[in-house]
Amino acid sequence: MKVNGQTSRWFPSSGASMLSAMNPLLRFLAAFVFAVNLSAAWKAGTGSAKITPEKPVPLVGYAARTNVFKEVDLDVYAKALALEDESGNRAVIVAADICTLSPTVAEPICQEISSKNGLKRDHVLLNLSHTHSGPSVSLTVSRPGAEDTVTKDVVEYTHVFHQKLVQAATEAFAKLSPAKLSFASGVANFAMNRREFTTNGVILGVNPRGLVDRTVPVLRIDSPEGELRAVVFGYACHGTTLPSDSLIVSAEYPGYAREEIKKRFPQAESLFVAGLGGSANPYPRTGLDLAKQHGAALGEEVCRVLGGKFRPINGPLTCVLEDADLPFEKPSRQEIEAAAKDRRRSYLRGSAQEMLEKLDKGERLPQTHKAPVAVWQFGSDLTLVGLSGEVVGEYVPLIERKIGPLKLWLAAYCNAVSGYIPTRQVLLEGGYECRGLYEGVGWYSPAAETTLVQKVDDLARKAGRRNE
Repeated sequence: MKVNGQTSRWFPSSGASMLSAMNPLLRFLAAFVFAVNLSAAWKAGTGSAKITPEKPVPLVGYAARTNVFKEVDLDVYAKALALEDESGNRAVIVAADICTLSPTVAEPICQEISSKNGLKRDHVLLNLSHTHSGPSVSLTVSRPGAEDTVTKDVVEYTHVFHQKLVQAATEAFAKLSPAKLSFASGVANFAMNRREFTTNGVILGVNPRGLVDRTVPVLRIDSPEGELRAVVFGYACHGTTLPSDSLIVSAEYPGYAREEIKKRFPQAESLFVAGLGGSANPYPRTGLDLAKQHGAALGEEVCRVLGGKFRPINGPLTCVLEDADLPFEKPSRQEIEAAAKDRRRSYLRGSAQEMLEKLDKGERLPQTHKAPVAVWQFGSDLTLVGLSGEVVGEYVPLIERKIGPLKLWLAAYCNAVSGYIPTRQVLLEGGYECRGLYEGVGWYSPAAETTLVQKVDDLARKAGRRNE
């Protein structure tokens, strides 16, 4: 019999028949030794750093909110999980409680994590919870009416934020120790498609018949003896339970979910990984009590799943990362000018004005956007797909049809978050998710859907996924 690709010294090739002939005690002991032998194939470690700003800075997520925060309800964190398979392949997930992150900030962080821990860039996955009650992170702040001191404080905080994420990842690698991994999933029901169809077009509202992914993926990390050491869980929904006029720092429902898990499993670290929630809002909203309610519901579901059956996750771990060149529309100046005045499509007006400014300076508009796509393959047991940007939930069935729905974990808000990524159908219907980039300019072409899904398929194959 082979264990993790190697012949086990515990069972000969006819081990199954021998095992059936053993008395119950011997079968139990043999199974125990077999399980411990498997569990030693992984090493895992966690790290954590509080990233709540020491000085008040603006919160990100609502364009109309420009004032700095006034109080902290729930601290925001960066949390890291480092993994090493039996062949020495190492990688790290860093999950941070912020809303958006431009490539100019994200890439230096990932590069420093890589260099300090001897990793390839492919082996660093940065994920944002997309809380709309988190601090502004930027090296080039440009806010209407913002004072120079506010801009200076944001840039100063961004440098601290950078170091805190590197610190969390490095701590996780320093704490590597033998572990076993397993996976299961549950369901939480508060995510609601927000693309409401009206006689005046698609608005940000409530669409009960709209597509939404309510899956709660759960990766558990245990000691070889079976003690829960860490849990990574996800959900596909905006962190927008608090209202747009709120000036409270909060990790939002993901943070309250972590608090719920901590009550039940105080010894275990927990990380939240955001899913494809670009077209989903919490329901109902808005208010702090509702954020706590949704977080408690999500945390309770994770705890329920932790009490049930899990599927073992084996190695090797293969990580790949490449850019998908997503094509933009090529609008004429006349079309851009019309969009800049279009009241029904107000979500396009800001980017249209930026485009006109570029054209007036004699600059060319970009033709594509480089969107990082990551795939982590855990043996033949699990595929984690990490997409950048605010990817709408309507991509879930498209990707499932392309690479198969089984043994699959879909995440978005990874590595950089510079704008929305809509499907072809969403672009046809219109609505806020069609606004394109907010870090840079560009409106996605319908062909972006084909490009992105094909890139996921290519990288999944490259990482070793079988069509499940």
